Amino acid sequence: MTVAQVKQRSLLGLKELDGEEIAAILDRAAYWEAQPEKVQAAKPGKFVANMFFENSTRTRFSFEVAEKRLGTEVLNFSAAVSSVQKGESIYDTVRTLESMGIDAGVIRLKPIGVLADVASRIRVPLINAGDGNNEHPTQALLDLYTMRKQFGALKGLRVAIVGDILHSRVARSNLWGLTKLGVRVVFCAPDNMRAPDLDAPYVTIDEALRADVIMMLRVQLERHESGMISSAEEYRAQYGLTAERAARIGAHAIIMHPAPVNRNVEIDDELVEHPQSRIFAQMANGVPIRMAVVERALS
Repeated sequence: MTVAQVKQRSLLGLKELDGEEIAAILDRAAYWEAQPEKVQAAKPGKFVANMFFENSTRTRFSFEVAEKRLGTEVLNFSAAVSSVQKGESIYDTVRTLESMGIDAGVIRLKPIGVLADVASRIRVPLINAGDGNNEHPTQALLDLYTMRKQFGALKGLRVAIVGDILHSRVARSNLWGLTKLGVRVVFCAPDNMRAPDLDAPYVTIDEALRADVIMMLRVQLERHESGMISSAEEYRAQYGLTAERAARIGAHAIIMHPAPVNRNVEIDDELVEHPQSRIFAQMANGVPIRMAVVERALS
């Protein structure tokens, strides 16, 4: 496979994709969702390695279900029980699996910048399952897919993303993906959780509630220790989607969250499965999206 082919089939982020490519992935996901048989065996004999150097139960299981539905052979690799703990580099691990003959790799890691470096030196397509505070492209794609299913079209929608924008790879991927499809994105965040590198206006929580989509981000409660948030109760009072605030959103609007949810912090417990919530629908939509992305990597 040429370097150009590897790059074309990889998915490192939405920042580098154009609107047509994003729409094509959403269309292919719709095709896979419509299939009556769970296992299609579209890619038999292909080996895909899930390389998780950072924990994530939901994302890994979602990829694994998607890969098995495509009929691929799945290798699961967890850094917690690997030689990476003994000092082997991430590059060496990926290179080792490449040498064993994998056809594509799904990779999740904490350090920023490592993924792009590894991808430039590896000759199999890589799919970003979350890297540092940089991007989480398949999460954004399943978010876009969820919105498109709800509203029919994305262009002209207004999406408010609320929470810790500064540390959020979900906010970044969503901003870049949504903007390319004609969506107006606004942020709402405490002053010390704003990202100066991202080009979107900040609004108050009351203004955010007027959006078509209110997307709440997970708050890292360990940021208490650094003093970034004073308390979970204080965060909920100022920026949480409380039942009182949810009563003010439009009848057509939907509530989203990348999960896992800190119930009664960024969103009240009773709203997680509210009629306007799409949180579990997002999780379901992750499977056809990841089928489309894995298929693209193997095509």
